[in-house]
Amino acid sequence: MAKSLAHSFTPIAGRDAEILILGSMPGRASLEAGQYYAHPRNAFWSIMAELLRFQPASDYRAKIRALRAARIALWDVLESCERTGSMDSGIDPDTITANDFRSFFRRHRGIGRVFFNGAVAESCYRQHVLPSVDAGAASYARLPSTSPANTVPYAQKLRAWRAALRLRPAPPGASRSARSTHSETLPVRIR
Repeated sequence: MAKSLAHSFTPIAGRDAEILILGSMPGRASLEAGQYYAHPRNAFWSIMAELLRFQPASDYRAKIRALRAARIALWDVLESCERTGSMDSGIDPDTITANDFRSFFRRHRGIGRVFFNGAVAESCYRQHVLPSVDAGAASYARLPSTSPANTVPYAQKLRAWRAALRLRPAPPGASRSARSTHSETLPVRIR
C-alpha cells in the first residue's frame, strides 16, 4: 500500500473551552467524511454520548454542540503527515508537521486539562509540541484510544474516560451553563 499525505481538520473549540482532547491524525473514514471520529466502530462519539447525555445517533452538528456546551475542544496533534493506510502505526515520522499550538493556546487561555486519545497522540505531542509551549500549569493525561484497533473493552474505555474527564451529566433540558464543566481553570503559558 502506498503512502498518502494526510491533513488534519481545524479545531473544534469554543472561546470558553477548558478541556482539550487530542487525537493524532484523522483516519481515512474521518478524512472522507470530513468529520472527527467518523469510523463507525470508533468509540469516541459513543463515549461522549454517554458522558454528555446526547443520542449516539445524533447528527454531527449536534455532537459538536454538545462538546462546546461542555467546554470541550477537539483537535489533532498533527497538521500533516504521510501515512500508509489509516492507522497511527502507518505514520512516517520523518514527514510529521505539528499543528500550531502556540496560537491555539493564545486564543484558548482557559484550557487547563489536555487529554490524549491514545499513545501516539501523546508521543507526538510530547516530541513535536511540548518543547515549544510552556504548559507547566496544564495537566496532561493519556486515555485509552477509542480506535477500533485498540482492543480494550468498551466498558473499560468508558470508565477511564469518565474518571479522567470528571464530567457531571446534565439533566435533559438543562441550560448551556448547567451543562458546562466547571473545573478549575489552569491557563497554559506560551513561551
